Amino acid sequence: MNYIRAKVRNKIYLVIVLILAASLLHAQQSTDSERIIRILSYNIFHGETLNHDFDLERIAGVIRSVSPDIVALQEVDFRTNRARNMDLVTRLGYLTDMLPLFGRAMEYDDGEYGEGILSRFTFKETRNNPLPHSPKNEPRAALEVLVELPSGDEIVFIGTHLDHTRDQTDRIVQAKRLNRFFKGNKKPTILAGDLNATPESEPMRILFRFWTDASAGNPQPTFPSSSPRRRIDYVLFRPAHRWRVIESRVIEEKVASDHCPLLVVLELRPEKK
Repeated sequence: MNYIRAKVRNKIYLVIVLILAASLLHAQQSTDSERIIRILSYNIFHGETLNHDFDLERIAGVIRSVSPDIVALQEVDFRTNRARNMDLVTRLGYLTDMLPLFGRAMEYDDGEYGEGILSRFTFKETRNNPLPHSPKNEPRAALEVLVELPSGDEIVFIGTHLDHTRDQTDRIVQAKRLNRFFKGNKKPTILAGDLNATPESEPMRILFRFWTDASAGNPQPTFPSSSPRRRIDYVLFRPAHRWRVIESRVIEEKVASDHCPLLVVLELRPEKK
């Protein structure tokens, strides 16, 4: 009889332990979810699809399909003739229900051309950082925002687009300038965009001195979207110990732009005290 009572008591204890463990796990997952951020990097080819039409609704649909928290957009037009005098990032913000921000790299076609950021978080600070370039090449910029995650942690997010010409000279000096701008950041930082450089290139070797490649464990080509062969779109982060990569994947979309968007899901680890 005592043996039966002991078995019943042990089973009850086991059930209680399992319930407590599940509760603790659920609480931990809830806490972690407040530090998870879904990042999308997307070169939108100034809103023109590969069908040679102008279809921001299609681009917005691609963005909505992966529910990002923050998006780095490249090749963004602001009221240019070719973009029908539209403010592309504001229009995409409306279509995706996200907060838009435009950063000018240069004047172009009776309007402006540069970077865009869409965010589910409000911007606590913003800054547009010009990057060096040769006189014959297009100006470039790094659009920087400070946002606060639901956990209360602040992070810096930068969207950029490096020089696209065959000669690496501008990309090299732009990579060096990005390192100089941001290597001293005290806050966890993410850099996303079309870097126009393959992983083994000199510009990427320069960046990898200070940044970690979120897609290193699952490298996939992003360009051209019709048949991707080159990996030139990235999400990088620093410091390495503050971030954990949960997911990295290229979204297969062959028409909306000449680039495939890159989705990366990161978890910000708590600062060790």
